[in-house]
Amino acid sequence: MKNLIFVLALLPNLLQAQILEPSKWSYELSNPNAKAGDEVELIFNVTIDDEWYLYSSSGFDPDLGPVPTTFEYELNDTFELIDSVKPINHKIKYDEIWAGDIAYFIGKAQFRQKIQILKDDFVIKGAYEFQVCTDVTGKCIPGDGEFEVKGDVLGKSGNDEVIELDNIEDEGLIWFMLIAFGTGLAALVTPCVFPMIPMTVSFFLKDDNKDHKTGYRKGIIFGISIIAIYTILGTAFAAILGPDGLNAMATHWFPNTFIFIIFIIFAMSFLGLFEITLPSAFVNKIDAKADKGGLVGVFFMAFTLALVSFSCTVPIVGSVLVLSAGGAFVKPILGMLAFSLAFALPFSLFAIFPAWLKSLPKSGGWLNSVKVVLGFIELALALKFLSIADQAYHWHILDREIYLALWIVIATLLGFYLLGKIRMPHDSKSEHTSVMGLMGATLVFSFVVYLVPGMFGAPLKELAGYLPPVSSMDFNISASNSGLQTESISEKEGCEPPKYTEFLKMPHGIQGYFDYDQALACARAQNKPLFIDFTGHSCVNCRKMEERVWPHPEVLRRLKEDFVVVGLYIDDKNDLPENEWVKSSYDGKMKKSIGKKNADFQITRYKNNAQPYYVILDENEKLLVKPKAYDLNVSNFVQFLDKAKEAYNK
Repeated sequence: MKNLIFVLALLPNLLQAQILEPSKWSYELSNPNAKAGDEVELIFNVTIDDEWYLYSSSGFDPDLGPVPTTFEYELNDTFELIDSVKPINHKIKYDEIWAGDIAYFIGKAQFRQKIQILKDDFVIKGAYEFQVCTDVTGKCIPGDGEFEVKGDVLGKSGNDEVIELDNIEDEGLIWFMLIAFGTGLAALVTPCVFPMIPMTVSFFLKDDNKDHKTGYRKGIIFGISIIAIYTILGTAFAAILGPDGLNAMATHWFPNTFIFIIFIIFAMSFLGLFEITLPSAFVNKIDAKADKGGLVGVFFMAFTLALVSFSCTVPIVGSVLVLSAGGAFVKPILGMLAFSLAFALPFSLFAIFPAWLKSLPKSGGWLNSVKVVLGFIELALALKFLSIADQAYHWHILDREIYLALWIVIATLLGFYLLGKIRMPHDSKSEHTSVMGLMGATLVFSFVVYLVPGMFGAPLKELAGYLPPVSSMDFNISASNSGLQTESISEKEGCEPPKYTEFLKMPHGIQGYFDYDQALACARAQNKPLFIDFTGHSCVNCRKMEERVWPHPEVLRRLKEDFVVVGLYIDDKNDLPENEWVKSSYDGKMKKSIGKKNADFQITRYKNNAQPYYVILDENEKLLVKPKAYDLNVSNFVQFLDKAKEAYNK
């Protein structure tokens, strides 16, 4: 039952992936070398996923109901438009729902705009809006984009200014798989994976293989199982649950609390309180069906690992899920294979490692000492799961100082154990401290010394994402001594006191909002751009950005002085009053909580459901710069803020 319990317990720990984009836009100039006096066409090409259709720009009454595709140009003296945009070969049918004819495209679409070039250094800029729908689920998704063509340079789509994983569909297959493989390696250092490293070693340590071949065979099967499971799960979960379902399960109190309890139970077992075993009759039946090799247990261990680690692999998994849900077939599967191969290789070695241990002389009870050390580590890492629920539901039972106090105590006990000052039930007697024990204790006590300043507000940047946010502390010396002080929002003319401040806090003394409408009104009143921080209580990378990038003086000064900041938590569980509920335009469901409303806003407005995600708008809610995702480079973030401020002041 042990492995089955893990499967059931860790199934919910999935994180949000980027939202589906059923249409891919590109554009080109019919003559990239056009000069003054030439007449050219700006051609927009759209690839539409199977079972989806795109409404045309004309051919039906715009007041009928469906949203037509529209194009807007930033007119200047370098060009002029000739007539209006022309859709090429759209289809027309009578729609019973709208009670009228509609014009639409399936598979592919094309729009052409004739343009007279007036100057050699012409600049053609603008934006487009559209809507794609599917009759399979009844879902409709609005979308928009920007375009720019300069001189004889072929323009790029506004969504392609920087090559990111969310538009990797247009990249070569080899490059795509290399990125997937590299991200699989990077996923090994995420906090969701750490708890599984000692658990994997402990699982195979308990195996009673008597020969190397059996251990190696199980290690290889373990890796193959991870690859197979991850590939299947990666392409299935998004289609079944959707982005809202993934996020809801990732932050719900029950699965996270249950996982916390399960990890505590196994930590106690590793420490020697009791032994978790299956009934012998049940084990015999499973082993018989698994060729007497215990391979069922190996498979379930791989299944557990895949599920736990799934929640910390947003960059590539999110992109692959977009491709999978959007109708692509071969490329998503190959991407998941490359990712899971990189991810599985080290764990296969972890699985084989116990076989190497068993080939060594069994002097004393050092193997039991390894289990005890792993038990202490599991005990500390279990707190992460409880912290996720605690932050999302604002229980305040595991705020930062409590979390740190528990880690300090656990690490201190581990240090004394390594020195031989504490003995557990199954330990052998030892009259001296081993050299390895002394080295380990030195590292552990050094870690304790590093943690202690965190009790008084030190940021502990290297652990950002693993700990609750600094804003959850009751006592914070560093916050009270910060040099950048600003007046409160309520003191500013034209700005209302922010909602939800009784349970939501901005980091580093930033005075901001947690409601979009309030923040937008304040930004307009103060004549400042609006900085939107799409974040989450359980978002590891959000905490890293807040602890490593935002505290930098150049960043913090700009956030406090040049912008109105709003933090939109996509996983907050607090209910909204009924008059603030919103009905989603992409799934038709009513969003009744703060988190679901904010998540729906991010999805429908920006076609993205990954955090952190930073958006900067002007007073008309128009993008000032391309939105920015996770990036720990301070200079890049300062440049992002400066470009937005410069665009706003034009």
